[in-house]
Amino acid sequence: MPEPALDAIPTALVGCGQISRAYVAALARTETLTLVAVVDPDAEARARLAAELEVAAFESVPALLATGPALRAALLLTPPDTHEPLARHLLEHGVHVLCEKPLAPTPAAAERMLAAARSADRRLMMGSKFRYSTDVLAARRLLDAGFCGDIVLYENVFCSHVDMTRRWNAVRARSGGGVLIDNGCHSVDVARFLLGPIARVQAWFGRVAQAIAVEDTARLLFESQSGALGSIDLSWSVHKATPAYVRIHGTAGTIEIGWQESRCQRVGDAEWRVFGHGYDKVAAFAAQLDDFAAVVRGERAGIIGDDDALASVTVIERAYESQRAERWLAIAP
Repeated sequence: MPEPALDAIPTALVGCGQISRAYVAALARTETLTLVAVVDPDAEARARLAAELEVAAFESVPALLATGPALRAALLLTPPDTHEPLARHLLEHGVHVLCEKPLAPTPAAAERMLAAARSADRRLMMGSKFRYSTDVLAARRLLDAGFCGDIVLYENVFCSHVDMTRRWNAVRARSGGGVLIDNGCHSVDVARFLLGPIARVQAWFGRVAQAIAVEDTARLLFESQSGALGSIDLSWSVHKATPAYVRIHGTAGTIEIGWQESRCQRVGDAEWRVFGHGYDKVAAFAAQLDDFAAVVRGERAGIIGDDDALASVTVIERAYESQRAERWLAIAP
């Protein structure tokens, strides 16, 4: 790890699984947080990461808080079924928490977590990396400037081949569901960031292609409160070869946010204009960490608020309900 800045926030990394690698890479790009401890019940995983980063290792959050170094913040990277007890324990001990998506498996759990943060006068932020992508932020500025006019159609695709047969993400008791909650919470948050609140949803599940007990392909339709009609395709088992993961079509123009390049075109223009150079995962995570650090210091509210975190959980729950009911369901304002 790089030498921390003098005012870097002492931070623990809770959860040493696959996602921790992206956070470790992002921490190397920022001086706002300094990692002082890692936590994981898996002795091998925590020992390996602690040795690599030259920090203390702990089996559990209670052990960390009882005997570990002084903390101001924690990055909670564990499976969703553990988020509520771990976040509440950290918050009640005065630690600000950045919690990976989904914030919780249910809105009730998310509300309890947010209430615990308010009671402790600490901040609980949901991690949602795409909000911090430079191309997504640039697209938001274009929309705010009226580039597309009135938004009519919105399309999002997060589909790729990923073997989920040995991962906790495909164990309902741990994750809360399948690809709809795992990838769909990103989709819902990006859609809300670009279009505003969602008014109603309907979801369908595709043929299950992997030997798992949850959905591995889903399609979610939604209507935003502003009247835009959206479609979201999610899959761990099929790959849709599209260079843009978000397309926004309006009365005055179109915006495409892509993996390698982002571009826009006004109605009547002969050429597309490139406004971004694609998705940089580590840069997005680093920007998220800097935003979290600014929130911890009280410098700003942060890009993701409590309403955003709760809405991402609520919309996904309603999407599951709509799939079971086989009809559109409204999202309470």
